[in-house]
Amino acid sequence: MQAPADIAPPVVAGHQPRRRRTHRSLAPLLAGPGVLFVVVFLLLPLGLMLRYSLNRFVPGELMEVALTAGNYVRFLHDPFYQSVLWTTLWISAVSTATCAIAGFPVAFYLARTAGPRLKPVLMMAVVLPLLMGNSVRTAAWMVLLGSHGVIAGIVGWIVPGVRIELMYTPAAVVIGLVSVLLPFMIITVQSTLENADRSVEEAAASLGAPPYRVLFRIVLPLCLPGLLAGIVLCFVLAMNAYATPVLLGGPQMHMMAPTVYEQIAKAMNWPFGAALAFILMAVTLVLTVASNVLVQRRFRKWTG
Repeated sequence: MQAPADIAPPVVAGHQPRRRRTHRSLAPLLAGPGVLFVVVFLLLPLGLMLRYSLNRFVPGELMEVALTAGNYVRFLHDPFYQSVLWTTLWISAVSTATCAIAGFPVAFYLARTAGPRLKPVLMMAVVLPLLMGNSVRTAAWMVLLGSHGVIAGIVGWIVPGVRIELMYTPAAVVIGLVSVLLPFMIITVQSTLENADRSVEEAAASLGAPPYRVLFRIVLPLCLPGLLAGIVLCFVLAMNAYATPVLLGGPQMHMMAPTVYEQIAKAMNWPFGAALAFILMAVTLVLTVASNVLVQRRFRKWTG
């Protein structure tokens, strides 16, 4: 008898179908353009900047080719630039923590409570600020936070004789950063909660667990990957923020990204500016990896 046409021939042990071999042979070709793009437009500029950071600055000649660690030694021995890094760290940490605390309830409401009609409207309200430029949003905060702005006017109307000064303060920078970063946190956590299995929460509630225990023992561990991703994203963006510290912090507010720009574009000290950029990148990377490892260990103990 002739075998039916729709029955696949048996696969001999130790041999793989030709289709799988074809896919594996095409994988390097498909990944090649992306890898080439990353090497050309990311790794090569980073390598060039690293080489610049090891050169020597010569006034009037831009820089002199050398192999010296003097630019990094200057940072380690100059309290001003260390204070700039410390200011960048704590402002970024406060902004990220504020985004996590304020963004989680909104993300939970969107994922668990918002109805099918209200949810698209709220999601559009969350995404809408991302469609505007960062400078435009920061300029709007300048109008709100100014000494004669909207917030100062409202406070003066409620409490006559009281004037608040928010512009050109660390608080203004934190407010501006939170307004920029909060949508990223909400979207990241909301997408994780959407994909989480609700039956686990329902099972815990049916067994008599109070809402706060369900929140801390079930919901938070389930959304921890998204929350961690949002924290990392917000922290990295805050560490490298430029427009918000310049416009809301003023000339007395020194953070790393504006300082790097000043060294390269104004002082024309490319070697030291490149060294500051690498220090900023290294500190951000180390803190991000360390926090990721610590949170994962805590998560294993939490769920163990």
